[in-house]
Amino acid sequence: MAIPSDRRALQSVATQFFVNGFVYGSWVPRLPAIRDRVGISIGTLGVVLTIGAIAGVVGSFLTGRVIARLGTRRTLIGGALLSVGALPLIGFATVPAVLVLGLFGVLFFDVFIDVAMNVQGSVLSARRHAPVMNRLHGLWSLGTVSGGLVTAALAGAGVGVSLHLSVVTAGLIAALLFVARGLLPIDESHAPDDEHVPGGSWHVGRTGLLFLIGGAAAMAMEISAGDWAAFRLGDDLMSSARVAAGAFVAFTVGMTIGRLGGDSVQVRLGALRMIRFAAALAASGMVLATLVPNQAVSLAGYMIAGLGTAVMFPQLYDRAAKAPGPPGSGFTAMLVGQRGGALLVPIAIGTLANTSTLNVGQAVAIVALPSAAYMFASTLVRPGARPPGRGRR
Repeated sequence: MAIPSDRRALQSVATQFFVNGFVYGSWVPRLPAIRDRVGISIGTLGVVLTIGAIAGVVGSFLTGRVIARLGTRRTLIGGALLSVGALPLIGFATVPAVLVLGLFGVLFFDVFIDVAMNVQGSVLSARRHAPVMNRLHGLWSLGTVSGGLVTAALAGAGVGVSLHLSVVTAGLIAALLFVARGLLPIDESHAPDDEHVPGGSWHVGRTGLLFLIGGAAAMAMEISAGDWAAFRLGDDLMSSARVAAGAFVAFTVGMTIGRLGGDSVQVRLGALRMIRFAAALAASGMVLATLVPNQAVSLAGYMIAGLGTAVMFPQLYDRAAKAPGPPGSGFTAMLVGQRGGALLVPIAIGTLANTSTLNVGQAVAIVALPSAAYMFASTLVRPGARPPGRGRR
């Protein structure tokens, strides 16, 4: 097999980032309709999402071994086929068990895609004169925006969830044919390269513990805003289905803009100051989105929160990909934190929002704001300082 050029490989990786985002943007805004079709409460939905997220935690412990055995190219292709293939189960579900099965399939195999495409993206980014990881994650966000806009239009037109997700599945499998031909066929090990990366002294990339906590905090910020935005507008502010879906779109539009511009900001400010500013921006946006009882202010808040949240995961993934050892070996702690956050956040928000004292926005704020505060605080550790949470020996 001919080895593709870096340009062709980057096109394939970029396409896969977009495809992954489109999948996410296709089913998450449909959760209110899926909840009604299955006939469960918002609290039960939180439990169902948590059970499905267990798949991501399980997959986190297996990715390094699978990639070491199969390589990132085969892992990505196989994982994408299986993850997208499980998507129609979510659309056709009429009982909680089928919904759980569909979520488990989508989220379990998504972990393998996630690591494989980020490893390939980090390798290609390191070969270029300017980083591209933020922009690759920007394409993921652009995929969510595209998927969210399509979903909002179809929901407004009365198209059923099952037909919608079946057509999406067919289209994404076709896109994978393009992706598969251009991926790098051979993996290479990374060595730490902090001295050549702006802001490379950010200590969240130095220890497994901070990878774990950083992954959990970034995930809590992202899914508490994205997954629950439609419920904030629909359940709390009594917006229409189209406007409620627009809250998810506003958040992902903010993320897309932040990620597409993140590489140039990183070059100018360095990663430390960029993350510090982004965490403050995300917290400000979440206050507006979740605590101000006004539809327009909430939509604007979600966009601002998206701008701030945008660069968190690109930085974490790039550091994990550059960890010493075989490709994928640096991801375990970060993925366990990330997927553990995905496991706990839905049930936490669902439980809090299901009480008589809190609405959805207040429940989201309780989870998201401390997470943003942690991401800000993690940048205050100075080079050479003992990382917080790590005892002396």
